[in-house]
Amino acid sequence: MKTKSVPPSEARGLKLNIVKVGGNIIEKEEDLQNFLDAFAALPEPKILVHGGGKLASQLAERLNIPVNMVNGRRITDAETVEVITMVYGGKVNKSIVAGLQARDCNAIGFSGADGNAILSVKRPVKDIDFGFVGDVVAVDSTMIHNLLSIGITPAFCAITHDGKGQLLNTNADTIACELAIGLSEKYEVTLNYCFEKAGVLLDINNDNSVVKDINSDKYAELLNEKIIADGMLPKMENCFYALKSGVHKVHLGKPEMLHHTNANFTTLRL
Repeated sequence: MKTKSVPPSEARGLKLNIVKVGGNIIEKEEDLQNFLDAFAALPEPKILVHGGGKLASQLAERLNIPVNMVNGRRITDAETVEVITMVYGGKVNKSIVAGLQARDCNAIGFSGADGNAILSVKRPVKDIDFGFVGDVVAVDSTMIHNLLSIGITPAFCAITHDGKGQLLNTNADTIACELAIGLSEKYEVTLNYCFEKAGVLLDINNDNSVVKDINSDKYAELLNEKIIADGMLPKMENCFYALKSGVHKVHLGKPEMLHHTNANFTTLRL
């Protein structure tokens, strides 16, 4: 990924929180409201990133549009692009922005196309044709920094664009990671992945089994023991890619970790 350079300014040395909220939290109204409380209470500057895959699948089924998944990843045909745009960029994004405004957090909803914030390329076809799925190639950190500097909180949905008029379905974890890398030129960035679990767990069914600190050596050990596997693998790959690319640290856990009111969350460092 390439980032546009950011001119020197008073932002250097400022701390920035980038928070990606998982779909299971978005789907449950009480959990979403609790998350918005926690996020809005963070000091500026901050950025929110969200998905909404299950809600998109529910709408697709109501519209009799087939939902095709391969290895947990959505096949995004032309009809599915329309559905995710309605759900991610419409219903979910604007509901989140309205919720933040109600909490005196001045937010603006974004896709990657808005302000040319995140440019992607359509994923090349290898073994599987994923359709209109985007791989991020550039983040306009200057534009985003300018918004942050006047107290605007961007709320990004999981849609980018190719610069030629095509919207692209893009993994929300990856968007959060790439934003964190791009903005680490100017900020000390903490990347937070909020979801329904308390962090990386030794026992997936026991929230008290959190691995609280993971560095590169511990990560290799957990991989070897197959404690990190399946759906957690791509998330952890994003995390360590971000750390190796200039992000200060990464947290994983429930929303209350944003204010460290619950010691049960995972911190990743190199």
